[in-house]
Amino acid sequence: MKEFFKQNGVFIGLSLILLIVLGLALLYIPQGELHLMLCDRHTPARDIFYRYYTQVAEWFPYVVCVALLLFSRIGDGVFASAAMLLSALSTQILKHICNTLRPVTWFDLFMPEVQLPLVDGVKMNYWLSFPSGHTTSFFALALVVCIILTRDIRRYTSYAVQAGLFFLAALGGYSRIYLSQHFARDVFGGMIIGIGITLLCYVVFCRFKDQKWFNYRLFQKK
Repeated sequence: MKEFFKQNGVFIGLSLILLIVLGLALLYIPQGELHLMLCDRHTPARDIFYRYYTQVAEWFPYVVCVALLLFSRIGDGVFASAAMLLSALSTQILKHICNTLRPVTWFDLFMPEVQLPLVDGVKMNYWLSFPSGHTTSFFALALVVCIILTRDIRRYTSYAVQAGLFFLAALGGYSRIYLSQHFARDVFGGMIIGIGITLLCYVVFCRFKDQKWFNYRLFQKK
């Protein structure tokens, strides 16, 4: 694990900072007030960007998993698939256990005088808010890609790659708040699950990294 944190410390460190900041905000700022602070920055350009960017979490992780299975080591593909599927499953189980209100439902019940800034063309959800499944997918995918890429690139390039992947994942999490599909607490929970499950899968699959099946490639170089 020491080598892991050496290679992926920037991503993990930035994620911890964001979790701490978000956690403190959740402790000291009421849920409705915090949501309005974070989502009330709408422009036409941002509306279009976040409407489509948030959808990346719905399909791109599975494209990456298939690509890794076909064109990288089999072990990388299995690791990525396990991380994505287990994190998604964990999120769905928690969603149905908690069954919390989405922002549009919560504001309608507790702050009906507030009109949320919604984005045209986005189908709103009303229940099963915690945790955010899209955020889970964004952070699980970003950490999976980070782990695989940082093995073979130079240190300073690695720092830039890790920071870039964190930024893309954080942007995905924020898109859920911007679109009023989730509260900040849901994004907080999604981050923990996405990162936590991916780390757990890494601990399991790194035990097999020297085995033949793990390093097998469907398209071997001649």
